[in-house]
This record gives sequence, C-alpha cells and structure tokens, in this order.
Amino acid sequence: MHLIIHHWDTDGITSSALLVKALGLNDFRNVSPPIGEFRFDERVKKEIEEAEKVYVLDLNLSHEVERIEKEVFFIDHHIQPRIKNPKVKQINPIFEGKDAPSASFVVSEHFNIWNAWSALGVIGDIGERAFEIPKVWELLKEEGLTKEEALRIVELIDSNYIAMDRGGVEKAVKVLLENPVRELLEYEPWIRKAEDIRKAIEDALSNVEMREEIALIDFESPFNIISKVARKAVWELGYEGALVVNKNFHGKAQIYFRVSSKKAKEINMGEIISRLKERGFNAGGKREVLGCICERGKIEEALEAINAYLR
Repeated sequence: MHLIIHHWDTDGITSSALLVKALGLNDFRNVSPPIGEFRFDERVKKEIEEAEKVYVLDLNLSHEVERIEKEVFFIDHHIQPRIKNPKVKQINPIFEGKDAPSASFVVSEHFNIWNAWSALGVIGDIGERAFEIPKVWELLKEEGLTKEEALRIVELIDSNYIAMDRGGVEKAVKVLLENPVRELLEYEPWIRKAEDIRKAIEDALSNVEMREEIALIDFESPFNIISKVARKAVWELGYEGALVVNKNFHGKAQIYFRVSSKKAKEINMGEIISRLKERGFNAGGKREVLGCICERGKIEEALEAINAYLR
C-alpha cells in the first residue's frame, strides 16, 4: 500500500491528486497531519508503519521525514535542509538554485503531468499573484476556467481545512480524482462549508471598534478564519491595521494583528512579538503580521502587551 502524507490546503490536495494520476496508483491511502500542527501525530505514524512506500507532499517537515525507515519520496518547494536518510528521495527545486510557486508545480515538472490541478495549487498558495504566471493561465484556459472560477474552486477546496475538517481534507483528494474540475464548482458539501465560513467572516467584521487607525475585532468561532478576517479588514475595507481576537477556537484563543504596508513603517512587529515571547506567549509573524495562540484566560495579558507597545 502506498501512503501519501500531504498538507491540508489546496496545494497539498492537488499535488496528491497529480501524484496518484502520474503513477496510476490504485492501492493508496492519503492522510493529513492535524490541521494547523506541523507534526506527525500517532494516526499518521501508524499509517507509516503499515505502508510499503511513503510520499510526503507540500509539508516542510524535514525532521519527521528524516526518521521514516521506509522508501520515501519527499516532494516540496519550501526552503529546507537536505535529508541525510538514504531511503529518502528529496525532490525540491531549491537544491538546483531554482524556486517553484507551489508543490503542485514541482510534482507536475517531475512527472511531466500538467493540468488544471497544477494551476489551482499555485493559486491556493500565492493567490492573485498566480495569474502573473503564463503557465497558470495556459492550464486554466485548457480547462475553460475563468480567473473567478479558479479562485472559487480554491475557496471550496480550502473550506475543508478552514472548517477544521481533517476527514474532509483527506476525502478531497478522491473528490478531485473522481470529478471533472468544472463540476467541483457544484460540489454541495464544499459549497455549504464555504457559505458557513463566509457568514462567520461577515459576522466577525460586523463587530468592529476603532482605536485611532486600528480596527479592534473580536468574535468566537470554531473556524480557522482569523487571518481572513484581518486580511479583509486591511486589504478590502481599508483599515490601517486590524487587531483580531477569536476568543474561543476549540478551547484556546487566537490573536492576530495585521497592518497595512504604510503602517508597517511605523510599527515594529518584531518588537511586539519579542514582548509577547518574554511573557511566555507562543507568538510569531513577519513585517506586517503577528499571530499568537494562548489560553483563553490570558487574552487580556497578551492584548495588554500589544497595547503597551502601541501606546
């Protein structure tokens, strides 16, 4: 039995479907790690034990792959160290001084299999920028898909992980394999999830309090929408910044702070992340973004650390 371990997003799912088609696999299983956690849990480890051959796609988990004592194909596009385990065949364009916009493009290049799935993986990973790549347009046109339809299919596929539905993520590979791409636009289970997610985002954005140029938004939802709420607030609604709190995400709290490019020149996100880490919070981010997961009882302490800087 062949085992495919893949990321939970559109790129991981399309890469898996491409691999199955390229190799003509009939006897395979596919699993995803726990959504949002970059580790192999006991379920994944048990599947590895039972597999003859393992494929790891679009998961930057070198430390986990290094330990697999079976023949492994490790296909990725993220920056990562070379695997020393001789049983692992590592396929990543970074080792040839190149880069790829998605794992789906790496799979397509390696096995010479190109279709709309290859393009959807790119769109899932880099969004609107994907349409600047001629190959993406070429593949979509072959399938008769418009830009809007491609974006919608990605939204539908991603609804599985945003809804924290690990089983739905894993089933998505077979849904791709068994349905023409255009018919995915009418796939009812994904449409329902996407509608629920859209409503949750709208509900969150209906509760905005302004403090100077920063939108303060708090809500409770089991959906992993916090980054989408912040992006929409800054990129579409025009706020200079959005400090967003999901007060009950599966028993924990999520805090996400995004600022506009202009505001990022005034706010040192690295300094805020350092202050949170000094207080023992699990925080990270980049120039315009900060993310933090904490106990629900610690929300006020985390917000105080952020506000102390902003003051």
